[in-house]
Amino acid sequence: MTSKATARPTLGQRIALLRTQRAWTQADLAARLGSSRVAVSHFEMGLAVPSERTVVLLAGLFKQEPHELVAETDYSVGKSERLPLVACRYTEVELRLELLRRDLDWLRRIPLGPTRTRLMSETLAGWASELSRLSEEAVDPSERALLRSARQALAAVRNEARPGEVHPLPVGGR
Repeated sequence: MTSKATARPTLGQRIALLRTQRAWTQADLAARLGSSRVAVSHFEMGLAVPSERTVVLLAGLFKQEPHELVAETDYSVGKSERLPLVACRYTEVELRLELLRRDLDWLRRIPLGPTRTRLMSETLAGWASELSRLSEEAVDPSERALLRSARQALAAVRNEARPGEVHPLPVGGR
């Protein structure tokens, strides 16, 4: 009795699947990757194999570790052994929004009084400026949506009728 071996997916097929799951075009992925749309197309069609550096960048964009991205694909074992164990998974916007959330949690723990009022005023003004800067630089639609949500939440905190009360931001993305 002979059994047909199940063909392993190509790394290109995995890249295409992960890209389409995020509703990104090849041009969107290329922009995030710092590459060309043609290069992404070649990876997906199997006409080119991404370098180790590119695999690490792709893994981070897809919120995976490099070995997870290439696991059970046709990616070279020799190349996969040279991959780092971890990749950066978060964008600057996601990082800054998490820091904003931590600042608001910190403000919430400060006892009511003039010090808290001053710190809240200074912190919220700084974050309003930072969110404006990030909004001007953001190109990703999902990041723009996160920033809009964060700006609305920050405005709500600033306009609160009850002084000193800080609500957690509805910042997501993970």
